[in-house]
Amino acid sequence: MADNGINTGIRMNKYLSEAGVCSRREADRMLSQGRICVDGIPAELGQRIQPGQIVTVDGKTVSPEMEEIYLAFYKPKGIVCTTADHENGERVRNVVEYINYPKRVYPVGRLDQASEGLLLLTNQGDVMEKILRGRYGHEKEYFVKVNQKISDEILHKMGQGVPILDTVTKPCKVWRESEDSFHIVLTQGLNRQIRRMCDYFGYRVVHLRRDRVMNITLKGLKKGRYRELTVSEVRALKKELGL
Repeated sequence: MADNGINTGIRMNKYLSEAGVCSRREADRMLSQGRICVDGIPAELGQRIQPGQIVTVDGKTVSPEMEEIYLAFYKPKGIVCTTADHENGERVRNVVEYINYPKRVYPVGRLDQASEGLLLLTNQGDVMEKILRGRYGHEKEYFVKVNQKISDEILHKMGQGVPILDTVTKPCKVWRESEDSFHIVLTQGLNRQIRRMCDYFGYRVVHLRRDRVMNITLKGLKKGRYRELTVSEVRALKKELGL
């Protein structure tokens, strides 16, 4: 008889998602990179996992984690939002090593190395998937400081949408903090989106901090520290995600 469905005859990407390793999309990418093995043999796209098989990611054994873990972390500059210890052939200090949490958790999306602020980590792949998918329109709020005075006209144009990466960014909320800084709320996550939006208008970002992801904020968190989400925060997060 089948067990709880976590590791019985299910596709590899679903297994990794439910084990809290990564989203299904990221799992397929890792499979294509040859980072995942089953019983010591490189896994294939679409492969199903059977009871008793041993799955490893980057040489480390993966097994389902029944406890739900949700963390809020104030990422400092210089920390890379990945679980790998090398990137582009260079040794990096990744977020998982930095916080040294006693159980396996994974970052929900990325915050570039030169930026700081709120990063969520969890072992729940389905939660990661829903937060990351742009079509769901979940809000992420940022504080941005640029290298010169920025006009109200530019802030207005930024909120209307900016041509970058062969597309136009979605309309967003933007409001001033000071003559050279502002807040912006995005509902999509294009690569280096805010920096590219500022570049388009001739501004260079000198400080970028993420202050909020959906209902979770940086409030009370010191830089470089993390905390577990409260029961009410998790409940509100799941409600907004439709889980």
